[in-house]
Amino acid sequence: MTAEGWHLFDDNKVPSIAAPRRFTFPFHYVPHPLAVAAARQLTREVERHSEWAAELRQGKMLGVLVARDGDGRLGFLAAFSGLLAGTNRLPGFVPPIYDLLDPDGEFKRTEAVISSINRKIDALEADPVLARLQQQLAGARLKADEALAAHRTIMARAKAERDSQRQNGTLNDDEEKSLVRESQHLRAELRRIKQHHAAAIVEAEKQLVAARQPIDDLRRQRRTMSEALQERVFSLFTVRNARGQQADLLHIFNDYNGTVPPGGAGECCAPKLLQQAFIGGLQPLCMAEFWYGRSPDGQVRHHGHYYPACRSKCLPILSFMLQGLDVDPNPLASPAPDSPLTEIYDDPWLTVVVKPAGMLSVPGKLLDDSALKRFTQSHPEATGPMVVHRLDQETSGLLLFAKDKHTHKVLQRQWATRAIDKHYVAVLAGEVEHDTGTINLPLRPDVDDRPRQMVDPIDGREAVTRYRVLQRSAGRTRVDLQPLTGRTHQLRVHAAHPQGLNAPIEGDMLYGTAAQRLMLHAQRLTFTHPVTGRVIDLEAKAPF
Repeated sequence: MTAEGWHLFDDNKVPSIAAPRRFTFPFHYVPHPLAVAAARQLTREVERHSEWAAELRQGKMLGVLVARDGDGRLGFLAAFSGLLAGTNRLPGFVPPIYDLLDPDGEFKRTEAVISSINRKIDALEADPVLARLQQQLAGARLKADEALAAHRTIMARAKAERDSQRQNGTLNDDEEKSLVRESQHLRAELRRIKQHHAAAIVEAEKQLVAARQPIDDLRRQRRTMSEALQERVFSLFTVRNARGQQADLLHIFNDYNGTVPPGGAGECCAPKLLQQAFIGGLQPLCMAEFWYGRSPDGQVRHHGHYYPACRSKCLPILSFMLQGLDVDPNPLASPAPDSPLTEIYDDPWLTVVVKPAGMLSVPGKLLDDSALKRFTQSHPEATGPMVVHRLDQETSGLLLFAKDKHTHKVLQRQWATRAIDKHYVAVLAGEVEHDTGTINLPLRPDVDDRPRQMVDPIDGREAVTRYRVLQRSAGRTRVDLQPLTGRTHQLRVHAAHPQGLNAPIEGDMLYGTAAQRLMLHAQRLTFTHPVTGRVIDLEAKAPF
């Protein structure tokens, strides 16, 4: 049986490429040459379809899974995320795990019922009677406001007249009692006006609520059906793993982290590729996902670049599906270099170290080893908060630690007020046009794909970076980056984003192309010593 979406390689040189020893760890990888060859062939094939060209130019994630079939032939499966050309089924691509577009399927049948409810709601809301009752309620409220305002004006004038008479000092007891009675009468009249109009408003509201009751009932029915349908759909998304086991997405997400699947779970490339490989009896060798077309607004995606699988939707699913395969270890969970931290400054109050690439700044979920742990081991005298700032695991360079609470507090204040000057050196995959400049692109987490960050001018937090080109050579640019704010992945996004430098940092798995290391190094740190008041200016040259 030939699996849907199965392609044999059209390059006779491909079979000579040695197969990988283990299958790809999908969340942090350098694509294997076989996967690169498959991606290139798939790109050529999709570009033969002019009817897809406009949509693909808008941006689409494509994926390949290299495998051997039952006859030992080398080939690959192809997939696209979501929909393409308005469908989830196209010749040459793997089918969906569950076909949401099947007109006879449970999803479409229930969706048709929900659509009919929507039409009923629209018709009821367009009823002229409803519009008349809404106007009646608005008119009753307006009349109440006008009547109360008019009476309060009368009360204010009467009070002013009474105050004037009293100030003359010529009132006898009967006249004073008359003024009091007038005041009491006006206040009583105000209460009567309020009660009268409140009753009219209540009556108008009752009529409107009664008229809207069928609409509200239909909306509750629609919400109940939609929630049940969403849960039902995820129970219909049943995936397999290499052990021959099966599980639906509801159970997978609940067992993984006790949550329900997010929208779109199961429709990405990686789960679809693995599902078809297991169904077709293929031997998976490696896989890769790559972006075709322009970058989406706010996100960083470059045409032809390879990207890891998303975490919010795919991590629980792939954690199940990869069971039974011999998979590459997670590089981010690999132990850091077994060597002491290099200290370039140390005194009784603080220490500055050079953190190597691959070492966490502080202990993480997967690794306890970190720069902080090694610092505390070598400096048992340090107390209180010590971490002044952090560097990404893949970033090397200068890291500042405090040894006591007071020093930490002063340094944190300097950091918050931008009094600490930081300079990074990076090598970018691309030539930067201007020699100097400032990037101001607000950032926020990509909630669907943490830890990725995205540009968001509305909800993002201010993120500002100055840059200076140091050298251009053969399509690469060496730059000095000075972050004026300290947002997560700020330099990486500002370098890669089309509105930034449009040139990802070399080796950036999340925003560019993976390599041996991320070419980003915290090279210079300048600050005022919290105790001596002396300016400390430190530098550690980049190791690349």
